[in-house]
Amino acid sequence: MSEHQLILLLKQADKKALKMLYTENRNSFINFARKFKVSENDILDAYQDAIIALSEKALHGELDNLKCTVKTYLFGIGKYLLFEKARKNQKRVLDFPLEKETYNYKTIAEDFLGEAPNKLERLLRKGFTSLGKKCKEVLILFYYRGYTIDEISEKLNYKDKNVVKSQKSRCIKQLREKINK
Repeated sequence: MSEHQLILLLKQADKKALKMLYTENRNSFINFARKFKVSENDILDAYQDAIIALSEKALHGELDNLKCTVKTYLFGIGKYLLFEKARKNQKRVLDFPLEKETYNYKTIAEDFLGEAPNKLERLLRKGFTSLGKKCKEVLILFYYRGYTIDEISEKLNYKDKNVVKSQKSRCIKQLREKINK
């Protein structure tokens, strides 16, 4: 199903489309959210709330000009919800990149709407598409899906985590070189 079709079905409150969106992205979101070192319950709560927020935005026609994938948008909402939950619990969450930002998922989510990719994003996309299959796999698993080095090593059957670290480092170096050309 295309992104456009998914958005149309979500606008119509199609339960099958919502269920499909929920099940297809649940495990990826959980793996992505684990890097923020919050409890599994908080992760699941944030995911549920993000699905609800996304659904409401779709019903109100606010996803019509979405310039990223629905999954990226969903993860963006979920990430901010996790941050807010940690902040409300007055816990310091290590490695949380948004710790000092004020939170409002509605305004933050709007940042994904109607915004064309900037020059760096276009260069990054172009460079990324020209990488080899193994590099793409490692970078997607680490940066997009939130896998740890150990999880990547296991999933891709690498000898040990040092091989994954080296591979990731080489891939980042290649990507930088492609961007700087």
